[in-house]
Parts: sequence; structure tokens; C-alpha cells
Amino acid sequence: MAWEYSEKTKQLFLDAVHGKPGTHLGEIENPDGFGEHGSIACGDSLRFTFRVERNEDDPLQDKIVEARYLTFGCTSAIAASEALCVILEARHCTPIEALTITNQDIVDFLEGLPDQKIHCSVMGAEALTAAVFDWAKKRGVHLENLGIDAREHEAEEEGRIVCKCFSLTEPYIRRKIKELNLHTIPEITAAIKAGGACMNCHHAPGGLQDILDDIWGPRGEKVLAPGELPILGQEPVLPSASSPTSEVPVTSETLSPYQFAKRVESVLEKYVRPMLQRDGGDVEIVDIKGSLVYVQLHGACATCVGANATLKMLVEKMLREKVSDAIKVIQV
Repeated sequence: MAWEYSEKTKQLFLDAVHGKPGTHLGEIENPDGFGEHGSIACGDSLRFTFRVERNEDDPLQDKIVEARYLTFGCTSAIAASEALCVILEARHCTPIEALTITNQDIVDFLEGLPDQKIHCSVMGAEALTAAVFDWAKKRGVHLENLGIDAREHEAEEEGRIVCKCFSLTEPYIRRKIKELNLHTIPEITAAIKAGGACMNCHHAPGGLQDILDDIWGPRGEKVLAPGELPILGQEPVLPSASSPTSEVPVTSETLSPYQFAKRVESVLEKYVRPMLQRDGGDVEIVDIKGSLVYVQLHGACATCVGANATLKMLVEKMLREKVSDAIKVIQV
């Protein structure tokens, strides 16, 4: 499945990766503002820098005149980063005014993004915020005097980790749920990627659904019947650990080679492939030798720069949790 990007998104991406004059891929040396968001292990990472035209009398009148980014990610991540820089330089705004730029501004500039790629615009907005906080420290600007609570963002860095796959904390998830008006787990995943890998945080105590219920009030969820696959775009509720239908981790020695292979195949079909297919990718079992599972990635996953992270953080992690912790996944 190919993503349906707007012509503007595709053009911004191509111009950036080809280094067309006027594009912003790169890094400013000794920047006035520096911010990062995401991580390479999660598949998307953005480093954002900007330079200001200083006002020696009043730092609040500094104007952003140049912006650059280094992005590890997909087409939409690069295009969203490029869009952010274009918006900033066109507005010639102060760093404080830049905080009013939202992920929706970036999406609108790109003339839309697929729902599953909205997190790319959120990543840009978060990196910009971090860069503005960095500028404020360097220039001695007390953000709290302006009604901006930088301590909230600092608390997010040290809060309880809810989504371990993407290292996202409860304070951060709570803020984004309210800020982006997110009401379902699929909306959370699309916006900030939380719950998009192993899915263990979906209905765990203190997980995504508990946070949603605490913010918006409890709501009913459909529980999948044994063997039922989730419908694309809908949120599955997996059987609880105490459910007799839930998978029990085993070792390759407790099953015959045939049974072990069928268990691996079942977990891939039920949990892994639907997630990869949702992002335009897929995975195929090539061979199984003992606890070694040889797979081949297809579609968007085959050419993705985060393919190794996908194998380790999603495919192998899921198989180890659902089948055997001795499993090692090898790409062929």
C-alpha cells in the first residue's frame, strides 16, 4: 500500500533530499535554539535548530531568521520538517510567537497527511518547542513570567513510562490527548505513536485506555473473540493475561517443530502483520530453525531506514512475549 501524499508534500520531500537551493536540511552551527524529539530506535527522530536576529535591548523581540533540521524518518517526517522551517522563516516571528505554531499548521501547509502520519507533524511542533525553551535559557528569558510553564515539559521527561517501545511518559501522553483532543487508542497512535508497536500498553493497568478513561470518562470497548483479527482502523482489545484464551509463552523445547512454527505464524498474523500493513509494509516467514526465525520485509518496510528497529522492537519483541523469549529474528 502506497501512502496518498499531496503533491506539495511529495515536492517538499524531493526538493529537500536533493538539496535544492532554499531548502533546509542541515544543522546551524552554534544555534540560538536547539531542540530534539523522538529517537532513532523508535523509527523517527528530529533535530531542529534556529538562528535569531538579536535585539540587544529586549530579547523578546529577537526574530527567527533561519531554521534547519536533521530528520531520521519517512517522506512525511522530512516534508513536515521542511514545512516547519518554511513557515517559521516566512513569518519572521519571535521565538515566543513561534510557540503558537501547531502540528495542524504543518498539516495544513502540506495540504494534508495520512492519519497514520500525523505524528510526523507533532514531532516537528515538539522539537520547535524544545528549541524555544533552549533559546529562552540562553537569553535569560523567564518563560513563567509569560505564562508558559516549561516545568511541565521537564516533568514529561522524567514521568512514568507508559509506552515502553517509544519511551513515552504519562505526563506527555496526557498533555497530547488534551491538546489534540484524542479520544481513542488509534487516534493516540496516529498522533504520537504511543501503542503502535507491541500494544502491551493499550489495556495494561495505567495504560492508554486507563488514561483516556481518566481524562474523558469510561467507555465500552469491543473485545475480540478468540482468533478474531482486528479490523483495520479499529482498536482491538486483547484478552487479558488472566484470560484462558491468551497466549502463554513457551519454549521451543515444549512444542514440536510444527507446533512451534504454527505458534510463530499465528502471532505474526494476529498481532504483527496488521500493524505493518497499516503503515504500508508487511513481513513474511522464510524459514524457522530452532529458535531462529528468518523473515523478509515487504512493501514500505523493505526500504525503510528503520527496518532494523522494526525487526527488534516489533517483530522479535512480540514473538518473544507471545511465543518464547529464546526467539531471535533474522532478516534475509
